[in-house]
Amino acid sequence: MSDVYDLAILGAGPAGISAAIYAARAKLETIWLEKKFVPGGQITDTYEVDNYPGLPGMTGMDLGEAMGAHAEKLGITPKRENVLSVEDEGDVKVIRTRKHEYKAKTLILAFGAAHRELGIPGEKELSGMGVSYCATCDGAFFKDRVTVVVGGGNVAAEDAVFLARLCKKVYVVHRRDEMRAEKILQERLFACENVEMVWDSVPLEIQGKEQVTGLKVRNVKTEEERVISTDGVFIAVGIIPNTGLFKELVKLDDGGYIMAGEEGITSTPGVFAAGDIRTKALRQVVTAVSDGANAVVAAQHYLLTV
Repeated sequence: MSDVYDLAILGAGPAGISAAIYAARAKLETIWLEKKFVPGGQITDTYEVDNYPGLPGMTGMDLGEAMGAHAEKLGITPKRENVLSVEDEGDVKVIRTRKHEYKAKTLILAFGAAHRELGIPGEKELSGMGVSYCATCDGAFFKDRVTVVVGGGNVAAEDAVFLARLCKKVYVVHRRDEMRAEKILQERLFACENVEMVWDSVPLEIQGKEQVTGLKVRNVKTEEERVISTDGVFIAVGIIPNTGLFKELVKLDDGGYIMAGEEGITSTPGVFAAGDIRTKALRQVVTAVSDGANAVVAAQHYLLTV
């Protein structure tokens, strides 16, 4: 093997794993880096994945392990190293970790994104046990039950409308007295008879032991505190793309996402983006694995031109 790889893949979530599988099948000399010990990215934090085709009801951890095992069967596994910097030196991309320096002709960025957290007691402890960051992923588990959505933007409004079709009751907790969501989304939301708005309120604590039982909130105007009894808390206060290392490498949009279309082509030749890290409308496992495959195909085409 030469000192310069054909491809470097950064990240081992669904997009990175998919990219690794396609790279292995294409017989590309590939270096694959991931800092976590368990493959799967964000899905490993999901108790049950019910919308991935052909595998209903699989736990997120099991799905991540199955994807990782698929790649391993093809002879490729990620090196457990934390990437410290990435530089573009024209025809070669240089990736530095604490112990090593790797060079590759092409690069796929698949670091994903992290849901913005509330940072309140009970959030981490009850994650996957009633606390969720994705209504379309987990909403079906709350059919005919009571849920709370925290947030006031487009995602919060969409999540609440989605849950209203399934749940007996949906509360929407927002710190202001009006939402930031687009007007058409607000109209749809306010038309739902089983949705109750909790204005001017901030969450203080998610309550429960082995399952969510309530959300404690405080009204910012009256300082009054109360507990909303609920079976689930859906947090929709935004997500943060893991693009901190790539600000000087590729162009980002106003939200910090890498500007790249379906093929994953970025502003920098030879650098591609896949998964939640790139600009896209839907961030789900099924779109992430598609991104990984598309990015490898695009990288192959690029390699033919250099």
